[in-house]
Amino acid sequence: MALEVAGLIAGYGPVTVLRGVDFRAEPGRITCLMGRNGVGKSTFLKCLMGLVPATEGTIRLDGTALEGLPAHEVPRHGLAYVPQGRRLFGPLTVAENLAIGGLVQGNDRATLAHVLTLFPRLGERLSQVAQTLSGGEQQMLSIARALCLKPKVLLLDEPTEGLQPSMVSLIQDAIRTLTGQGVAVVLVEQRVDAVLRLADSVAFMVAGRVEETRDVKGLAADDPVFRNYVGV
Repeated sequence: MALEVAGLIAGYGPVTVLRGVDFRAEPGRITCLMGRNGVGKSTFLKCLMGLVPATEGTIRLDGTALEGLPAHEVPRHGLAYVPQGRRLFGPLTVAENLAIGGLVQGNDRATLAHVLTLFPRLGERLSQVAQTLSGGEQQMLSIARALCLKPKVLLLDEPTEGLQPSMVSLIQDAIRTLTGQGVAVVLVEQRVDAVLRLADSVAFMVAGRVEETRDVKGLAADDPVFRNYVGV
């Protein structure tokens, strides 16, 4: 019952970005991807979702092969993706954005109610146009929309970037709640303090591959591993 990736190779046209990625994400755990800019973190998430096609390698979720599936089929198997920059339907309301997220699962009312317990602020703003929300509220909506898929694995690309501390705490609390419910979370995050506070393990990427995976227990902010792989 895990996401398992082996030997994943992908890129853009003649440019190879992922060079044999091996990776594993387990239910109920938060795995953080860290690395310098340009090492392939965001491309890796897009490849998992079928947005960047894999040229070699395998992607398995609960034993089901996902590599080669068209992007619109991947969410049906339990992957949900929150890209960097939110990518909401700005002119639509909060409720309409959530309904779009729930299309794959038939817009189950129980699922929507559960999502709104994680982000009660959105429940107060269902009729509000998405582009008029604050930055933090828009990020909540982006995550909530993905959760309407009832995912087994949630992929988050720098979800707290540029947010005020109170919003960061709310989003991190929601992520912890999800893992408590058995969801596997894959998180791209560059801030060491956030990683140490939130993640269970860290996969360090270098030049298109996962060079090392470490359990967060025993790591400290001044550990040389962060300077070696992230430059901080």
